Amino acid sequence: MFQLIPYQKFRDTPSVRFFDITIPNSNARDLVFHDGAATSPNNSPEGYWQFYLHPNQEDNLLALTGGRTFYLVNFAWDDPYHMVRLEANGEILCIPPGTFHRSVSDPDGSLVLNQGVRTAKATVQSEFKVYNSGQIPRLLEATSNLIPHKHGFTPNWKVA
Repeated sequence: MFQLIPYQKFRDTPSVRFFDITIPNSNARDLVFHDGAATSPNNSPEGYWQFYLHPNQEDNLLALTGGRTFYLVNFAWDDPYHMVRLEANGEILCIPPGTFHRSVSDPDGSLVLNQGVRTAKATVQSEFKVYNSGQIPRLLEATSNLIPHKHGFTPNWKVA
């Protein structure tokens, strides 16, 4: 199952705060910038949602600016479909290997730091394939007919 991981403030000075955002065993860093209300990965030309799935990588995502909504599907979980909201300066979202995921940024965009944990088998080719829900009936069924469990949304937040 995914996790929302808090991090620790270790120092305050006037107008400056210091945080330890270390992820144990992290061996990869990705900085992902969304310009405006971007979706990653984009929908297919036919309009189907597309997803990433990393077989050999755990993602640990921290919103540095803006906000982003993540859609997660993992058929090994009791409840396979979740929506998770990340806000700047909020918790770190840990997405385990084998989880379909995609994200949508707020209208003003977002910047997210990923402190990945990759196995020795991980390559750009193996970890960044795009999966089209229109070609995976079970994934299309889950995202079309199940109600996602929502995490991290404020009561008045409008879902994209």
